[in-house]
Amino acid sequence: MSDRNTPPDAIGAAAPSKRTLLISIAGAVAVAVVITFGAVLPAEYNQDPLGLGRATGLSRLWAPKEVVVSSDAAGVPAARREAAAFRTDTFEIPLAADGDEARRNALEFKVRLPKGGTLIYSWQAEGLAVPEDLMFDFHGHTVAAEAKGAVSVGDYEKASGAAANGSLTAPVGGIHGWYFRNRSDRPIKVRLKLAGFYQLVPAGQEGNLAGIEPSPVR
Repeated sequence: MSDRNTPPDAIGAAAPSKRTLLISIAGAVAVAVVITFGAVLPAEYNQDPLGLGRATGLSRLWAPKEVVVSSDAAGVPAARREAAAFRTDTFEIPLAADGDEARRNALEFKVRLPKGGTLIYSWQAEGLAVPEDLMFDFHGHTVAAEAKGAVSVGDYEKASGAAANGSLTAPVGGIHGWYFRNRSDRPIKVRLKLAGFYQLVPAGQEGNLAGIEPSPVR
């Protein structure tokens, strides 16, 4: 029951008009749209149609669902410190023609790596007419003089070809590298580029009996 002492015009003034209600509703909807497109989408879904997420920094709040992966691969940590410093070298490995009396058409060249050490390589044969005439054996093993018991051997790739690129994570500590054999009727040269945490095998020792040295830096 309305208060008889309340003037009739006061009751009418307290109720907003239809126009005012529509304006208020439209304003609320506009604010909701701006909040959704300017804040919620950039922060929660990495969608920024208005560009406000980048301008306000809200885009940095978004992050995808994280899935934890194993930090070990075959017993070797994915991230590790290395005892040897990172280095890069280029080697020129000469191979005589097939049938050379001193058998200089074949040699073995290796570098020293610890277990889990990383080696990146790229090599290409120069002067080779037929790619299949160069045979290579990419492998590694522990050093007999240092091994306690049997020597551990890893066979990585045996094939023929004029070039190869790749990487190696050493499964065992020791010497790792290539045996090259030129089966063509002309001398060739293998240009080998290495990068990683390896050490050179001194000339005359197992793995570098031919005494291959890095090419001078040009």
